[in-house]
Amino acid sequence: MEGGIHGGTDVSAFRECFSLTWKNPYVLRLAFSAGIGGLLFGYDTGVISGALLYIRDNFKTVDRETWLQEMIVSMAVAGAIVGAAIGGWANDKFGRRSAILMADFLFLVGAIVMAAAPNPSLLVIGRVFVGLGVGMASMTAPLYISEASPAKIRGALVSTNGFLITGGQFLSYLINLAFTNVTGTWRWMLGIAGIPALLQFLLMFTLPESPRWLYRKGREEEAKAILRRIYSAEDVEQEICALKDSVESEIREEGSTEKINMIKLCKTKTVRRGLIAGVGLQVFQQFVGINTVMYYSPTIVQLAGFASNRTAILLSLVTAGLNAFGSIISIYFIDRTGRKKLLIISLFGVIISLGLLTGVFHEATTHAPAISSLETQRFKNITCPDYDSAIETKAWDCMTCLKASSPFCGFCSSPSGKEHPGACWIANDSVKDLCHNENRLWYTRGCPSNFGWFALLGLGLYIISFSPGMGTVPWIVNSEIYPLRFRGICGGIAATANWISNLIVAQSFLSLTEAIGTSWTFLIFGVISVIALVFVVVCVPETKGMPMEEIEKMLEGRSMEFKFWKKRSQFVEKQNQSA
Repeated sequence: MEGGIHGGTDVSAFRECFSLTWKNPYVLRLAFSAGIGGLLFGYDTGVISGALLYIRDNFKTVDRETWLQEMIVSMAVAGAIVGAAIGGWANDKFGRRSAILMADFLFLVGAIVMAAAPNPSLLVIGRVFVGLGVGMASMTAPLYISEASPAKIRGALVSTNGFLITGGQFLSYLINLAFTNVTGTWRWMLGIAGIPALLQFLLMFTLPESPRWLYRKGREEEAKAILRRIYSAEDVEQEICALKDSVESEIREEGSTEKINMIKLCKTKTVRRGLIAGVGLQVFQQFVGINTVMYYSPTIVQLAGFASNRTAILLSLVTAGLNAFGSIISIYFIDRTGRKKLLIISLFGVIISLGLLTGVFHEATTHAPAISSLETQRFKNITCPDYDSAIETKAWDCMTCLKASSPFCGFCSSPSGKEHPGACWIANDSVKDLCHNENRLWYTRGCPSNFGWFALLGLGLYIISFSPGMGTVPWIVNSEIYPLRFRGICGGIAATANWISNLIVAQSFLSLTEAIGTSWTFLIFGVISVIALVFVVVCVPETKGMPMEEIEKMLEGRSMEFKFWKKRSQFVEKQNQSA
């Protein structure tokens, strides 16, 4: 496995990363240009949360059918599964740069198709194209950055990709808010993603291929020329020697650097142990529930008792901002604190916040405003049919009303206040306008609640806990834990596992909230987070500041450190002593 520069990682890593601005801007140019793929990843996964509110208004079939809403959201994830799998192969076959260019093309086509979609079917097709691009970019961008980064600041530079992912999600919420009162609303929201895709496509033409990929393909002089621009004069020869030894070792073992033996991949101890850690992290990243928050954040805000689409998007902007801020925290701490410790701290915060959300939504559900018979039957022709046919209506509250399905019904709050008994009426535009004309609030996703602000607090705590650790570390670990020969294919396997898990969560969240309630859904995520914490302690190695060939040696000897609180790994201490 190819090397990195030997030496410890200390508190200066963060400062050294940003000193590249004037010392070696070429490295930052590589990182941020590739990181635009992360921006697109974040934007296209985040924008749908707000756009969906207006797609439902535009297409009534989407508004009536929960499965169709989940389909629009999750087909991008389905595309990402295929994109990640193809991306792993394309990275090894054609190179990291070429895979990023392919992803940009798919992003651009998808954005155009979605913006022009005349019906939900074509909208879904556009989401599939975008998903293919997201899948390829999600594993290629951090891989490209990792292979073009000095070991000491590799974590911080790969974290810039995580920052751009969360920055893209934040940007998507700003765009959603900006276009709420513009003709075409969701078409602008989805179509504008074509601009950064085109920008990155042009930028990547001016950048080189990954030096490590070039070296493995026999293009040694090209690789050396790029490495000399990345590393200092005193470090570059050591890096080239380590890379040469790695490739020669592969050739001795396999006879060629071109063929990848899948059977041997599964039998190789270091690869297998790396895959357990890498794939496990990617699966748990999704199963602790992050993309329910990012895809359905405005919907969750409405479930917490905020009725307005614009208000829901505005409040969701806060969670997206916290997500981006958490990524900045990761850039600062990832090479200072270490990958494993960040994961553990992150999961502790996630568990606490999910417990809070479970309690808040349970209280909101059990204290929903009652249904007033007088208010409901004031207009006979719009009374909810299920309410009219019910034998006992005294037990009816807002939640009972919203669960009616023949047809769907909504809750019009009382003129005395939103927590007072209100009316249960048929849910359609004319009834919604009637409710608003009486200066009352109209609810179809969630009920009025005094606990709504506590739900926002829980969401904020969840995001700020998740983002610096579970949000960024799985991608960093997967960009550095595998041998060079298998890095593309293993990264593709891990990214595919991530997107399959993402699809399961995205496709089931709304159905789960309808079947068992929002509080029980968050409780399930909380239990999974506890299991994830145990997995991290047992199975995930610390790779902070370690040259890449030493990570392989560590996995070979199974020398994982359970004492994650130790300030430095034994390897780093030994290197400092020998320096």
